[in-house]
Amino acid sequence: MPLIEIQSEIFSDIKTCFDLARNIDVHKESLKHTGEIPIAGKTTGLIELGEWVSWEAKHFGFVQHLTSKITAFESPNYFVDEMVFGAFKSYRHEHHFFSKSDKTIMIDKFYFESPYGLIGKLANTLFLKKYMTNLLKKRNELLKKKAEIIENNKDKKETPKGILQL
Repeated sequence: MPLIEIQSEIFSDIKTCFDLARNIDVHKESLKHTGEIPIAGKTTGLIELGEWVSWEAKHFGFVQHLTSKITAFESPNYFVDEMVFGAFKSYRHEHHFFSKSDKTIMIDKFYFESPYGLIGKLANTLFLKKYMTNLLKKRNELLKKKAEIIENNKDKKETPKGILQL
């Protein structure tokens, strides 16, 4: 089973990073280039343990549907979302958060398995792992930007208007 692991350093507190990572609206914004929208389940705000969301998006020229559920949750250090329906044979996305001095280390571990046996394994090698890595990096870049804006505005005692829609 392929694994994508991405580590991000974010100059913000762990709780802010944790909450942004599980925010449906931030996720939607980070993947707007795919037209990804929540269509069922938890469709806005912060997702919690046991909750699920169904997404619709366009990948590789095809409209696809995927449903994931939060299967593990330890605020503000860890949560896991796992696919219950979708194009993959399976996936498990672990989100880990660690405080370190004045920053948060966020580690994504994305395990996935493609359907179709040998053909799926070939797709993983040829393009799917790279495609998924780029999606995760794009998402993390937006999350980092939002978290650092929030951190920089803490002295003002308010969150900038529209922070969820950067």
